[in-house]
Amino acid sequence: MANALPAEMTVIETPVPGGPEALVPGRRPVPRPGPGEVLIRIAAAGVNRADCMQRAGNYPLPPGASDIIGLECSGTVAGIGEGVEGWTVGEPVCALLSGDGYCEYTAVPAAQCMAVPDGVDLIDAGGLPETYATVWANVFQACALRPGETFLVQGGSSGIGTTAIQLAKAWGCTVLATAGSAEKVAACEALGADRAINYREEDFVAAAREAAGGADVILDMVGGDYIPRQLELLNHGGRLCFVAFMRGSEALVNFGLVQRKQLVVTGSMLRPRSVEEKGRICKEVSDYAWPRFASGALRAVTHARFPLAQAAEAHRLMESSAHIGKILLLP
Repeated sequence: MANALPAEMTVIETPVPGGPEALVPGRRPVPRPGPGEVLIRIAAAGVNRADCMQRAGNYPLPPGASDIIGLECSGTVAGIGEGVEGWTVGEPVCALLSGDGYCEYTAVPAAQCMAVPDGVDLIDAGGLPETYATVWANVFQACALRPGETFLVQGGSSGIGTTAIQLAKAWGCTVLATAGSAEKVAACEALGADRAINYREEDFVAAAREAAGGADVILDMVGGDYIPRQLELLNHGGRLCFVAFMRGSEALVNFGLVQRKQLVVTGSMLRPRSVEEKGRICKEVSDYAWPRFASGALRAVTHARFPLAQAAEAHRLMESSAHIGKILLLP
C-alpha cells in the first residue's frame, strides 16, 4: 500500500517533438503501485542520450511505455504493491525504468528496483541504473568480456563510457577509451583507462594497436565510418557491440574479414526487454557491481544537477557533449 500521497505531480512533457524547448512542465495524477510494483518518490532522474532522441521524435516507444521521458531514477520507497517483498516505505532505492523518470513519482516493477550502493549519495544513484545495466548486458553478457582481455569503449567520457571504463578495469582487463579533448582524456585515465585516445588528434586504430596490439571487445556508440575500422582493430575472435549510432547505422563492411577473424557483431536496446530480463540484469548488477562502490573500485561520476523544471538546459548540455559522466534532474 502507499501512504497518503498527493493527487497530482509535476512532470516534464513533450506535447510536440522538437528541440530542448519542446520539454515543458505539466501536471499528471500520481500513480499508485500495482501488483508487483514499487512506488518511488523520485530524488533524481538520470538524463540519457535516448531521452534526447525521444524528445526529438526519433525514438519509437515500446508497446505500453509511458510518453514521459526518463529511463532511470533514485529516491525513496513511497508505496508497495500487492505481492512485493523485500522493500519498506521510506527505504532508499534506485531503479531501471521504461519511462516516467522526468516526474516526482513513478511506479516500477519490483524486479527493476535495486538498493542504493553503500557509499553512494542518493542523488548520484539516480544516474547509475541505466548505464550500469546497459554496460553489463552488452559488455559482460552479450560480449562475454573476460579478465585479461583488452576492452575499448568509444566515447569514454559519457555516462556509458565512464561506467564501462570502471567496470572493465575492475574485471581485470586492459582498458582503452576514446574522448574528444585533453580534459576528457585525463578524466578517462583517472577512472582507470590504461590509455585514453584523443580522437581529434590521433587515429584511434593506430593508437589502440600501439597501446595494446588490438582489442578483444569494443563497445561502440558512434557507428558510421567507425564500423569497418573497428572490425580491422578487433583481434581474432573479437566482439563488437553497438548501443547507439551517432554517425549513422549504415556502413560498407567486408564480411570476409568478419569470417576470417571469427568476429561477433551484435547490438541491443535495453528498454524493449521484458520485466523478467531486466530483472535478471539488475540482479547481476547488484550482485557484482554494487559491492565495489563500498571498496572504492567504482564511483558515481556526476557532471551536473539541474532542477526538473530546467530539463531543457540539461538536454542542451547532453547534446553539446561537453559533459563528463552523468547529468541529473532533481524534482
